Amino acid sequence: MKNTLPLAGLIYVVVVGAASCPAAAYDVVNVSGGGTIEGRIVFKGNVPIKKIIPTKNREVCGAPRDEPQIRVGPDGGVQDGVVYLKEVAKGKAWGKEDKTPVLDQEHCQFRPLLQVVPIGKIDILNSDPVLHNTHGFYGQRTAFNLALPDKGMRVTRELPRAGMVRVECDAHGWMLAHIYVADSPYYALTGQDGAFRITDIPPGDYTLVVSQYYVGDTESTVTVKASETVKQVIELQKK
Repeated sequence: MKNTLPLAGLIYVVVVGAASCPAAAYDVVNVSGGGTIEGRIVFKGNVPIKKIIPTKNREVCGAPRDEPQIRVGPDGGVQDGVVYLKEVAKGKAWGKEDKTPVLDQEHCQFRPLLQVVPIGKIDILNSDPVLHNTHGFYGQRTAFNLALPDKGMRVTRELPRAGMVRVECDAHGWMLAHIYVADSPYYALTGQDGAFRITDIPPGDYTLVVSQYYVGDTESTVTVKASETVKQVIELQKK
């Protein structure tokens, strides 16, 4: 199961495993009387803006533009979010995997800027008629480093570990995307109002993590009871 988000302002809400360690085995079991966590992610205050100035290949990469570092709706809800639970050992089944996820590069921008994928394969695609050198990192460790000189070139790579992968282009320094590699299906994406919902959670205590590349990580402890819904409102603040 995978989800993609094409917009700027990357946020991740997580119940997750260690970012740089091999994933522990996740066991699929029958979840009877599972609980739910639902709520909203919000950000108050001035939205930080980054000026993007393409310095090469401008006929492909386009003109300078302003890019929000957090995409916020009119009521403060944070869009483009991933919500996940941390180190879940067993639970519900994964959703159907339709096809290999793709990270595309078009007009010198990654598409999508944020996506969630299971541990496994991902296709890296260049849709531009210019060289992209696509470089992914687990923290400081390289996950993949690919020179893609031709339009339409596609290379498949493995993402073997759970955690956040930061993706840059060594040829176009302003390009940035994030891939969250999930080790369990207990995650959700926030909508335009910042809302999220995670269902069929085995009763117990969990760590709920909100990770956003500009503000950093926000963690909270949540107790899930059988057949009950826990409501959360999490406010992100620049650390």
